Amino acid sequence: MVEVGDILLCVVDKISGPVVFVKLPDNKEGSIVLSEIAPGRIRNLRDYVFPGKNIVCKVLRVNGERIDLSLRRVTPKEIKDLRDSLSAEKSSISLLKSVLGEKSKEVIEKISKDFGEVYPFLEESKADKKALESLVGKENASKILEIIQMQKKKTAVIKKSFNLSSDAPDGIVIIKDLLSSFKNVEIKYLAAGKYSIISEGEDKKVADNKIRLVFEALLEKSKKGLVEFSFKEK
Repeated sequence: MVEVGDILLCVVDKISGPVVFVKLPDNKEGSIVLSEIAPGRIRNLRDYVFPGKNIVCKVLRVNGERIDLSLRRVTPKEIKDLRDSLSAEKSSISLLKSVLGEKSKEVIEKISKDFGEVYPFLEESKADKKALESLVGKENASKILEIIQMQKKKTAVIKKSFNLSSDAPDGIVIIKDLLSSFKNVEIKYLAAGKYSIISEGEDKKVADNKIRLVFEALLEKSKKGLVEFSFKEK
């Protein structure tokens, strides 16, 4: 069921005057008015939409069979989150097909009907496998969960830039020693007083926290007058 605020991958069906009609994942029809395509003046609508193009939309209103959507209100993060979710769902379906073979179609349809998407169902099965065992049997359930546990988690990579300088006679040495003390991140020199920092972690929060700790340490050194440090928060 489509709800206000949902982020959906849609396919442009047709363009009729100032309205773009799209097909939703459940094959229902939605519409986007010109003002919800992009901010500002649109010189060429086909730069944004054309029949057959996949676009990520946000649900603005649901009134009976009418579903109003927006293209311009979708953030880059929402696009990434949706694509990551779709990728995880596709991988989960492929996993069931590889283990169950012809029986997978029936199982996937059953999961979709009773539990929703396959990926969240398999993730929940890691903590409680009873529902999965009832669908595929204990042996196949063990195989599926074993493969999931073996799959390497996708590593999150965060990259930021910062400024660091020192007016001290041995400022270069101070900065070099200071930066070399940070072992869990990669710091590169870009230009005079400018550096990049790259952090990896099992998820975005872990990777971002590593950079936060480095910035806090540099800020403390800056307060003591040893260096001048600054960065722009995006």
